[in-house]
Amino acid sequence: MKYKRILIIILTVVMSLTAIGCQKTDEENEAETFDIDKEKLAEYKPEYGGQLILPLTTLNTLNPLISENISYHHFSKLIFEGLFELDNDLSVKNQLAEDYTIKENGKVINIKLKDNVLWHDGEKFTAEDVAFTINTIKYAGNDTAYKKMLNNALGSFNTSDIRRIMDIQILNDYNINIVFDRNFSHGLEVLTFPIIPKHEFVSGVENKNSYAKALTEEDYAPIGTGPYKFENYEKYKTVTLKSYDEYRDGKAYIDQVIGKVLEDEELVFTAFETGQIHVTTALDIDWEKYDQNNRIRMYEFVSQNYEFLGFNFSKGIFNNENGNMLRKAIAYGIDRQAIIQRVYLGHATQNDLPIHPNSWLLSEDANVYGYNPSKAKEEIVKLGWKDIDGDGYYEDENGKKVTLRLTTNSYNPLRLKVADMIVEDLNKIGINVIKDYPDVVSDDLTEEMVENQWNNINNKIARGDYDIALLGWHLSAIPELSFAFHSSQIKKGTNFIRYKNEIMDETLLETFSASNRDEKLKTYEKLSSLIIEQLPYVSLFFKNNALLVDGKVMGDIDPCFFNLYRNIEKWYIPKEFQQEAVDKK
Repeated sequence: MKYKRILIIILTVVMSLTAIGCQKTDEENEAETFDIDKEKLAEYKPEYGGQLILPLTTLNTLNPLISENISYHHFSKLIFEGLFELDNDLSVKNQLAEDYTIKENGKVINIKLKDNVLWHDGEKFTAEDVAFTINTIKYAGNDTAYKKMLNNALGSFNTSDIRRIMDIQILNDYNINIVFDRNFSHGLEVLTFPIIPKHEFVSGVENKNSYAKALTEEDYAPIGTGPYKFENYEKYKTVTLKSYDEYRDGKAYIDQVIGKVLEDEELVFTAFETGQIHVTTALDIDWEKYDQNNRIRMYEFVSQNYEFLGFNFSKGIFNNENGNMLRKAIAYGIDRQAIIQRVYLGHATQNDLPIHPNSWLLSEDANVYGYNPSKAKEEIVKLGWKDIDGDGYYEDENGKKVTLRLTTNSYNPLRLKVADMIVEDLNKIGINVIKDYPDVVSDDLTEEMVENQWNNINNKIARGDYDIALLGWHLSAIPELSFAFHSSQIKKGTNFIRYKNEIMDETLLETFSASNRDEKLKTYEKLSSLIIEQLPYVSLFFKNNALLVDGKVMGDIDPCFFNLYRNIEKWYIPKEFQQEAVDKK
């Protein structure tokens, strides 16, 4: 069962799963597998050769600029590269760029390109390719993946067309200026899109026809600069890649990568369990069950799925100084670690901010609201609330009983458990929170029932018919938070809590327009302090995920939410496991 999340925003790249394609045949049910002695892993050394089979869900195109298939987004990183890529701490590091300098208070980024890069057809990579790619994205429709990324990265401050916001100046073959029409602190982060070869699409003069050709969906043959080159696409079945011998950082160890196309994630997981593919992400939270399986190794990472409590600021109980004390009491009163352990089996990461726990922009004070019922009650006492009638729940300063409703999509089984624990925790400290959701879920729950509940919740949120909402965002690696907290976004619906704060608006603008990386860090420290003090959201945690890998695949396996196959050129398969798996007929 797939469960939707409210108002999902993906700023780095907008991807979705498609649901058409080939059917699994009886011949594909099982494949030969190998047992690996985990205690002997250290004895193996990197070796060339072998075949790696990765999963793809049904896709409509191999064009990286327009594909919205998340599995192909990760797969395409084997073929294509950007000027920059994200590092472990979500800062940027050079990829096709050799060096950069930020000028004119952040309006201009001067980039020196690497001069030893070849396209997979042997042509030299130059500044012309970068300019052509940017012009193609600017020409593309607003519904294409990387056009959305550029537009969304501008957050609440995008007041003109992207074609006028970003321009490129070619200084020579290996030096360019990226020019923005305003100070823009996320300039480096948005330059992580894949670069495509100009010579493949331009015949004579570069024009709209060239851009249209580069944005074609059908019969697209990828040519990139990455460690693997495209060989063949058997539609709805397989995409075949070969290690690129001339890759500037050295040939990848594994010779061949096959992308096996399967209809959906459930079939992907079945294919992994039966040995047809070598890698998958976990579908549930109980992946320790694979720890005793010698064929499987697990690599856990923090996802971009963020869970939080949002408050309805159109209601007086939250929209004043007393409301701030109440939100703090709620933050102290929830035992998030207990939720993480009991509901997510430890596979989540507590955080007080809607900024990824690995981010270089994360404040040192990102976890100030530890579970502390005593502090929670101190905040309630400051409100002037008392338990007048002795029923265990507080009345307000006017002697009126306080009752708050918690709303969520309880047909999501994990979120239902979290909601129940939150209600229990807050009731314990004397805040009377009632369940504004069904807490008994039908055994024969259908997709239609889930969809209907979700639509009802969206309508309640839009009407402001709620007190507290337990929801989640699919956040970006670029922490552009104006969508959630800037007052201009109330009408657009992403600031659904109706939060208005002039200082917050000003601070969000400062984070957007920082002139250099040091200033950006300082502005995010200021923003973090403001969020922690004001608590427009009570942040709960980021969910973790895991990459499950066939034990014969070894090397520097280091997945992250923005690149599942990071360092794949350093993965290898020992010679004794390189024999091709043969489907059992």
